[in-house]
Amino acid sequence: MSLAPRAVLVHRRTAYEQAVARHGTPGAADFFLRTRGRSLDELATADEEQRQALATVAAAVPADWRSGSVERGELSRFLFAPEDVVVVVGQDGLVANVAKYLSGQPVVGIDPAPGRNAGVLVPHHAAQARDLLQRSTSGGPVELRTMVCARTDDGQELHALNEVFVGHRSHQTSRYVLGCAGRREEQASSGVVVGTGTGATGWLASLARARGGAALPAATDPALAWFVREAWPSPTTGADLVVGSLGQDALTLDVLSDELVVFGDGLEEDRLTVSRGQRLHVQVSDRRLALLR
Repeated sequence: MSLAPRAVLVHRRTAYEQAVARHGTPGAADFFLRTRGRSLDELATADEEQRQALATVAAAVPADWRSGSVERGELSRFLFAPEDVVVVVGQDGLVANVAKYLSGQPVVGIDPAPGRNAGVLVPHHAAQARDLLQRSTSGGPVELRTMVCARTDDGQELHALNEVFVGHRSHQTSRYVLGCAGRREEQASSGVVVGTGTGATGWLASLARARGGAALPAATDPALAWFVREAWPSPTTGADLVVGSLGQDALTLDVLSDELVVFGDGLEEDRLTVSRGQRLHVQVSDRRLALLR
């Protein structure tokens, strides 16, 4: 007997909740902000919008479905199931945060403040949730967005929607041998970023501008762009292989530092570590984000 679908609501702590947690009480948080020309009221408005959106979505879950909820900080410990429909209530970045833990489950992006945010991955309103949930299990149109995968030589792997970063934990000098398309170069740099077309509007866009407008893939293109940050030449290191694209091939890094970290989409707490002598492969992931349109 097949299980009923489960709607999993994904959210993150609001700036209001974080401010109150930091200062102890709403009054203390408001005092701190007002002495700096700000007000807790603006954070409270966004907090209430998110609460209302979450309540609206929860009420829209069909009676014969199961439901669950997970906060961003708990994603690495949450077990998603094949029959899940993932409803992200928040901003674009939260979709990227959850994508790495999925394997094809449909994702519904809900903007809690439509008209105020300009989300690309959260195009829907909470009032549309009932229809969207029904469409998610009846062949509704999905946009399959390319993801990136980093895999170590001992079998560990990490997937990301926007980009992966490889480098020193504190962004100090990273040493490795970079390989791509039959060419190899020993480098010392601030790290390597490999990203997708979805990430082309974020960190990759900044790196591309610094390289004179390097070409970037579209969101659904099965291709990646890669950039080396601040590589510098020396008697033993080069700075020629600093930008490129990947299709079916992989970018390899043979680690020469004692330890480098690999993380995706800004989630530094959920990372891989590679040490001297290991090889890392970065390439197009076999997973794709299934974004309900």
